[in-house]
Amino acid sequence: MKTTAIILAAGKGSRMHSKIEKQFMELGGYPVIYYALKAFEESPVDSIILVTGKNSVEYCRHEIIEKYHFTKVVSVVEGGENRYDSVYNGLCACPETDYVMIHDGARPFVTQDMVVRSIQTLADYKACTVGMPVKDTIKIVNENRIGMATPAREYLWQIQTPQSFDYKCLMKCYQKMMKKRADGAAIAVTDDTMVVEEYGKIQVKVIEGSYTNIKITTPEDMRIGQEFLQKQG
Repeated sequence: MKTTAIILAAGKGSRMHSKIEKQFMELGGYPVIYYALKAFEESPVDSIILVTGKNSVEYCRHEIIEKYHFTKVVSVVEGGENRYDSVYNGLCACPETDYVMIHDGARPFVTQDMVVRSIQTLADYKACTVGMPVKDTIKIVNENRIGMATPAREYLWQIQTPQSFDYKCLMKCYQKMMKKRADGAAIAVTDDTMVVEEYGKIQVKVIEGSYTNIKITTPEDMRIGQEFLQKQG
């Protein structure tokens, strides 16, 4: 079974308050995106598609892919206006594949173990994602930030990436969503598991990731990431 990883690096990173996109900022001597690419390069996936901003395509080809010799990257694709546009562009650029994994390029601490277990899970499920149980009590609030409900914590997980799917299944769900969007009837989605749940009525298996599998979003995350790297040696 062939597996393709789509790594998303098209975000602008407004919360980082930097002129440099967060995925290209230096962390431990390398750009943040380097670590995700390296993890998938050394994993069992067969090919990688990197999705980035229009003005970063050539930079990624020469200063990331060629410079660090990522041989599994078969295409660098221009992203879209929103996350799901970028994912769809990546899906359309996929070589012939059976499984597809979607990963945030701003999550540098993904491990090969997560990748391997995700692929193994797809033997029994059409969709899966890594995540971790929440540590804090979660409160549902209204528009005035008044607490309305407190869900049982044992059923709450914080969802991470990679998120992995049967390729044909995910593509079909995305096509349905894009058609709904063109008709002005698409729902707001924040990750790819929502797409298959809403447009394919598919159950998503959640497997354990890691609390260190953080997404670099703010300057504080960069400091935390540096500490993780130092502990890893």
